Amino acid sequence: MRSSNPVFSRRGFSRDNGYAGFNTAPQAGGAAVGAQSNPYATGNPYAQPGAGADPYAQNPYAQNPYAQQGAPQAPVATGNRMTMDDVVMRSAMTLGTVVVGAVLAWALLPVSSTSYGLAIGAALIAFVLAMVQSFKRKASPALILSYAAFEGVFLGVISEMFNSRWSGAPFQAVLGTMAVSGATLLVYKAGWVRVTARYARIGMTIALAFILVMAVNLLLVVFGVAEDGGLRSMGPLGAIVGILAIVLGAFFLTLDFKQIEDGIAYGAPREESWLAAFGLTMTLVWIYIEMLRLVAIFSGDD
Repeated sequence: MRSSNPVFSRRGFSRDNGYAGFNTAPQAGGAAVGAQSNPYATGNPYAQPGAGADPYAQNPYAQNPYAQQGAPQAPVATGNRMTMDDVVMRSAMTLGTVVVGAVLAWALLPVSSTSYGLAIGAALIAFVLAMVQSFKRKASPALILSYAAFEGVFLGVISEMFNSRWSGAPFQAVLGTMAVSGATLLVYKAGWVRVTARYARIGMTIALAFILVMAVNLLLVVFGVAEDGGLRSMGPLGAIVGILAIVLGAFFLTLDFKQIEDGIAYGAPREESWLAAFGLTMTLVWIYIEMLRLVAIFSGDD
């Protein structure tokens, strides 16, 4: 799984396993009852080759668990297979690193041009580390935690800057991020949103178009063509763009939830839980930053 940040394209849990990709075509033997209702019924990519006539002879997960009786049936996680506890623990470690980095940056770096420069530098380093991990075949815990640390420094500095002008904005942004995440999880678990290949393609098209427009807007602002931030202004237009960005963040959360759910059901290797944590962290950072801007916009110039 690559990151859930819209800057990066999405795929299965790792480059070399073809896991539950949105563009993966159904494979023979992997789709039984319920294949029509589940676009991810493509056979277990973790199954060992040469299992013979009995798909369970060498690997108890050699069949798609979603292709049985038309309903998801997660296998019992044993040995080195990823579990929800693994995902929760790795996510807590990654997000905890972000929080520690943010708290330290807030406490040790007073608002100034120097701290702003350090924040930009930390953001660039975090971006590079995220890019490296996104193109790696396997998860690197050290790389992911380093990304989280630098991302935390960036968030700590900009949060302090926003708080100095709009008192309480970071706290409200945290509450907003938790509300969006909780609501998205509720909607996903209730089945009100079905993560299908078509859903993913449409969402990715919108996300990529959004990124392209924002990149063009940034260039226009840098070269003085667009004033006051252009589409990212602190006015009504900026609020609309911010709301759209948060909706896109919620969309990527649904993809994260689906990939985690399928990874556990397919018996993905335990190390893949680090990639799940990485994707969730990037998505939550995205939502928090957009929520922070939105809170500032609605707070006005007070």
